[in-house]
Amino acid sequence: MPDALTVLRDTFGFDSFRPPQDEVIDTLVRGDNALLVMPTGSGKSLCYQLPAIVRPGCGVVISPLIALMQNQVEALAEIGVRASFLNSTLDAATASRIEESVRRGELDLLYIAPERLVQPRTLDLLHESKISLFAIDEAHCVSEWGHDFRADYLSLSLLAEQFANVPRIALTATADARTRKDIAKRLGLEDARHFMAGFDRPNIRYSIMLKQNPRSQLLRFLRVEHPHDAGIVYCLSRKRTEEVAGWLTAEGYTALPYHAGLDAGVRAQHQSRFLREEGVIIVATIAFGMGIDKPDVRFVAHLDLPKTVESYYQETGRAGRDGAPADAWMVYGLQDVIKLRQMLESSTGSDEFKRVEQHRLNAMLGLCEITSCRRQALLAYFDEAYPEPCGNCDTCLSPVETWDGTDAARKALSAVYRTGQRFGVNQVVDVLRGKESDKVFQFDHHRLAVFGVGKDLDENTWRSVFRQLVARGYLRVDVEGYGALKLEESCRALLRGDETIYLRKDEKQKPAPKSARGARASLVPEDEAIDENLWEALRERRKELAEAQRVPPYVIFHDSTLRAMAHLMPQSSTEFARLPGVGERKRERYADAFLEVIRDHLDSGEAGPPRQELAPE
Repeated sequence: MPDALTVLRDTFGFDSFRPPQDEVIDTLVRGDNALLVMPTGSGKSLCYQLPAIVRPGCGVVISPLIALMQNQVEALAEIGVRASFLNSTLDAATASRIEESVRRGELDLLYIAPERLVQPRTLDLLHESKISLFAIDEAHCVSEWGHDFRADYLSLSLLAEQFANVPRIALTATADARTRKDIAKRLGLEDARHFMAGFDRPNIRYSIMLKQNPRSQLLRFLRVEHPHDAGIVYCLSRKRTEEVAGWLTAEGYTALPYHAGLDAGVRAQHQSRFLREEGVIIVATIAFGMGIDKPDVRFVAHLDLPKTVESYYQETGRAGRDGAPADAWMVYGLQDVIKLRQMLESSTGSDEFKRVEQHRLNAMLGLCEITSCRRQALLAYFDEAYPEPCGNCDTCLSPVETWDGTDAARKALSAVYRTGQRFGVNQVVDVLRGKESDKVFQFDHHRLAVFGVGKDLDENTWRSVFRQLVARGYLRVDVEGYGALKLEESCRALLRGDETIYLRKDEKQKPAPKSARGARASLVPEDEAIDENLWEALRERRKELAEAQRVPPYVIFHDSTLRAMAHLMPQSSTEFARLPGVGERKRERYADAFLEVIRDHLDSGEAGPPRQELAPE
């Protein structure tokens, strides 16, 4: 078998592994099983791709989405790896040719969906072929406690039964302890070595704020932070994705909707444009994103509250896969909680499932309302300690102002109790502020002792109080009772005066700037001294090559490789090969094209910073 480090250098263009890649790869190459939890963008794919190349036979990758298969196969073909996929996009003749290639040992990797894997024809193919390993990607889909359970994944237990001597690896970026245990049990990996690479994505800046005017807030975020960048905007409903995409288009952005209700051809076209063009914004439900291997997504924005912390982590993790700075931005409100709880109550899940999901929704809301470091809270959810505040989230960068809300909270809880726990926020706020509305008089609420005791606070402040009491578990919203507020057992100490509570002050919304030129309008990363003209010329050459081959630009080279080119300015094919992400195949195909751009730039006399010497081989 070839040496793993040699394959890493010559094929993938990197000189060393990121921990624990080397241990995972060594485990599979030896023929042992593994379960790997590793953040998005940290190199999970390499953990099965490289062993599949090193070991004799074909590695079989079980993947839930067609898009992932196509993206990875395109990228692998660029570096000379023999890879293909079997899915519904292929005609019968093409599928038969690929199957024969597997039997003859002509492929290093085969991507396949779980529903196709269990078909008798596919199982016969696998039994007749030399299989180097099985990789179950997005393995959290096998667990009903995971945030994206898929029944098709349950059938993957047959791998342990029918292919006991073939090493297996399950991979995911998101799994709490309960989900990890379920993955191991269902896939027969209880005795496998488990690798936890941590959940931190230090390049992502987390920002969460109260929903006031969502469109205005989003517009300000885009214009100030990401006027030219590719990104994803998540919405809760299909209708809203269409509306927001149309509105962003009218504001001058290239924005495309994506949801399960669209025609399959339209979805495929929008996805292709997102992958192949630069600066495209996808407005989507959670139907979009899993398996999308686009490294230069600079932001993920949520216009509605995600269902769980796992979902939030998974979706925000689609930003900044290349390791460059990226934003996870979100606005939320109490109405989001009501909508999600209504969806949960109307689901067909068991009572236990609903209870677990309710706790997860509460945890998501709690993450929104905290006044301390968001990264610490996010990682703590996955049982990972982060010793110091991160300095790269909104609460660290702009510490939240708080106020003693003990008296206001007691008044709020008392008003809920005295109105019979039968009314929503609007009515209870009217009672507290002494509003003489028809509904107040209809239910004789003007006669209550709490009527008018909260005139000192405005309506928005009272809404903030109730939202935070719900988030902290003192109140709950009864979705079957038309949003009625109900007291939780935990509120007793607060009502008795045995407990104090500090609440966050909600910031007022800032208007969106009219200009589309913001502080980060430049496409050139600010953390490296590179010449802007050269950077643009290299991007243009990459775009030309990508269009000629009909592949996304990042398949040619990631931005990180172009930055290294612009910073180091290699002068020869040998120097070009030392750039990160340049293996032997890419050196042969692209060195001349990009070296030409660098030489022309140096000859033009417009070169910026002095060329940096590349370290000798």
